[in-house]
Amino acid sequence: MSKREFQTEVSQLLHLIVHSLYSHPEIFLRELISNSSDALDKLRHLTLTEDKYKALVGNGIDSPRIDLELNEEAKTLTISDTGIGMNEEDLISHLGTIARSGTKNFLSQLSGDARKDSNLIGQFGVGFYSVFMVADKVEVFSRKAGEDETYKWTSDGKTGFDIEEVSGEAARKSAGTTVLIHFNDEGAQYANSWRLQEIVKKYSNHIAFPIFLTYDKSEWNAEKKESIKTRTTEQVNAASAMWQRPKSELKDEDYKEFYKSITGDWEDPLFWFHTRAEGTLEYTTLFFIPAKAPMDLYQADYKTGVKLYVRRVFIMDDSKELLPPYLRFVRGIIDSEDLPLNVSREILQQNKVLTSIKTASVKKILSELKNIAENDKDKYAQFIAEYNRPLKEGLYGDFANRETLLDLVRFKSTKVEGLTSFAEAKARMEPEQKALYYITGGTESILRNSPLLEIYKKKNIEVLLLDDDIDEIVFSTIEKYGDIELKAVNKGTASEDLKDEAAPEKAEELKPLLERLKATLGDTVKEVRASSRLADSPSVIVSDEDEPSARMRQMMQAMGQKNLPELKPTLEINPDHEIIKKLLADPSNGKVEDAAWLLFDQALLLEGVPLKDPASFVKRLNRVLNQSI
Repeated sequence: MSKREFQTEVSQLLHLIVHSLYSHPEIFLRELISNSSDALDKLRHLTLTEDKYKALVGNGIDSPRIDLELNEEAKTLTISDTGIGMNEEDLISHLGTIARSGTKNFLSQLSGDARKDSNLIGQFGVGFYSVFMVADKVEVFSRKAGEDETYKWTSDGKTGFDIEEVSGEAARKSAGTTVLIHFNDEGAQYANSWRLQEIVKKYSNHIAFPIFLTYDKSEWNAEKKESIKTRTTEQVNAASAMWQRPKSELKDEDYKEFYKSITGDWEDPLFWFHTRAEGTLEYTTLFFIPAKAPMDLYQADYKTGVKLYVRRVFIMDDSKELLPPYLRFVRGIIDSEDLPLNVSREILQQNKVLTSIKTASVKKILSELKNIAENDKDKYAQFIAEYNRPLKEGLYGDFANRETLLDLVRFKSTKVEGLTSFAEAKARMEPEQKALYYITGGTESILRNSPLLEIYKKKNIEVLLLDDDIDEIVFSTIEKYGDIELKAVNKGTASEDLKDEAAPEKAEELKPLLERLKATLGDTVKEVRASSRLADSPSVIVSDEDEPSARMRQMMQAMGQKNLPELKPTLEINPDHEIIKKLLADPSNGKVEDAAWLLFDQALLLEGVPLKDPASFVKRLNRVLNQSI
């Protein structure tokens, strides 16, 4: 026997589970049955696709099932399956370690709110440890398919675990895993056959394998006039591929329970889309949108949420080929009648059948979302609160569905409270308005206070506030919404729409001052020119159409892009501002040099960009203050 300690993160997790989640301890059974179902799925797939596992058929593994056996007197419950099983190495890696890079992030999000935390645990795939909410000791007996040894894993869920090879009565006769739970005082309530059946029907009724419960059933003996206990085994779930049933036979509760059984989520899904395609290709899809975004949504090693089946046989649940990355929050099932059972990840990448299913599935999901957006704004607002950003990622990569995605994304605005769409902004356009305008490059607060918005506010023209850090990258590639141009107000050409008739004359008058300012700032700026987009502020910096804004450049550097070419923004000055008029009256004034740098630096600050030389800025500011007092 070898004694081992839990990985640090596992110890922290166990402590948090036991002390935070007692409000919902029944989830332990859902999690263990789900693990057994996964093990059966994996072995069934291997026996169909790999020769060394095909040879095992007939040795007990061709009748997949999950067995629960209750001993009320001893207060124990065993959960057994005939699945893939585990050897010693598997037991250590699966039950002693959490091998995910986001573990620490996961632990930091556990809050002590039982409802929220049970949802996180299900999402993160560490549900096995929930058993320690109801047990003071757990023994796991497992034999891996194709191997002869049975190993026993034992733990009290506190400091560590023991592993040993076992033989004789303790050894499994065939592949699979048995979990023996010794209930603690809190868990004793589950040493009850009626309660166990209730939990299985609630969470696991649609698990595709039969679940049997063996227990002592009390029956009245009329002759002896007493109750007699008989050992009884009953199937306690429907054990059907729920997604293959007609939608007319299914209730909302059926969908919700199935969703929870395949995801481990505690909350109901926001909505679901159930489709059966017949014709050239035959397949069924059942997709769910979680109420809360998966915790690993923005991690590179995110866990995919769609399971692939071929003719009801599980194939895989970790392929990133089933849906595009921006729909990685979708959970559910794809069941094809046409794919080969031995399809591999490599084959999936070029498989025309899957490509067709994927294309149709994306269109279905997006069209359903559009329908909800048009007919249930409150429900759609819940969706957007969680998934607006992934949809924007789709705009960048999914050109085939870009028009639909443009209708689905939402933005903040200078005109309305909350979020709005391109379609709504288009409907509010002023008669003389030539384009839909937006601003990128900072937080909502920075954007709302940008001097770039002044002329638009003055002319009552709406500007969309794109404050997501990916917005500038995404929308720099999109020129139109339908037949309406999209223009960034912090780029060079947007202001041309707003020029007044006197603009050329003002530019000519400003020419000596512009030349003096440019000579002072030198190569720090590309150009100094008169602005037609300012109303109250004296200056602003803008970028060319093909250049990142100063704010975006700053973010790119923070992400590790060190070799960016030197940014040379354009400084625009307001010919109608008092400061500019005074400078224009005497361009030879010695204050022009300080003014040039102060106009430039304050424009940078309003963009949210830190100054390279704040000490020089303060000296100039003090010098000008001293002269003016």
